[in-house]
Amino acid sequence: MSGIIPTFGQIDELHRKCAQSQAAYDLIHTHCQIIAQITRQLIHRQNALFMRRCTLPDDALERTGDYPTLAGERIADAIGSPEEDRFVVPPTDGVTGGMVPPRYIDVEKATVGALLHDIGTYAVLKNDGSNGEPLSFDGPRYVEHGLIGYELLLNEGYDESIAEFARNHTGCGLTREDVIDQHLPLPPADYVPVNLEQEVVMVADKYHSKSVPPKFLTASAYARKAARFGAENKQRWLELVRKYGEPDVPALAEHYHMRLVD
Repeated sequence: MSGIIPTFGQIDELHRKCAQSQAAYDLIHTHCQIIAQITRQLIHRQNALFMRRCTLPDDALERTGDYPTLAGERIADAIGSPEEDRFVVPPTDGVTGGMVPPRYIDVEKATVGALLHDIGTYAVLKNDGSNGEPLSFDGPRYVEHGLIGYELLLNEGYDESIAEFARNHTGCGLTREDVIDQHLPLPPADYVPVNLEQEVVMVADKYHSKSVPPKFLTASAYARKAARFGAENKQRWLELVRKYGEPDVPALAEHYHMRLVD
């Protein structure tokens, strides 16, 4: 580790430096703050399960992951006792479900990563709001924002471990095969999380959209969106829901006074 691990103040300064207008800052910075909040919630759940790993029954759902439903869908291969007959850990910070992680997850580093993961989206605005007109994104170029953000953060002197949060959060993880098969405007490579901290941010990012106006999505809503890119992509999402559980998205939508897609 040889680069900068930024403070929250430095992160805000970078957002303001990149934002072409107050509207752009409000949309993108607020999104990053929301994703940081969801990231913390998911990690609090993961770390709570990790702390209980030695006391959970062998057939606890948080050990086996054998949830009968994921993202609102019945899982055909669920086995074992009915869910109502099995021990279930109460929600943690609004998050239900999930599985015991292999290690404790660094909530501070993940929060920093979440606050910076979409820093590259300022560069793919089609209308940046500086003319007073509504914001819009350049659809064909939007997928480039992760790599743009990664390069921007490195150029700012940020540590590689922080810059990777921007590079590796798109979709459910873009593989080299995805880039080639979908003819994406990216160098063929894997753009997937390389550790749990990056993966949590990628998952959290799926629960909120920077659409204009912005909106929240439940796990079920994102499953439908993921399915548009194939059954394998949808299954990746369901496995991530199995692993990390589901946050209380309706409560978040109510708190931020934003639309909820269920």
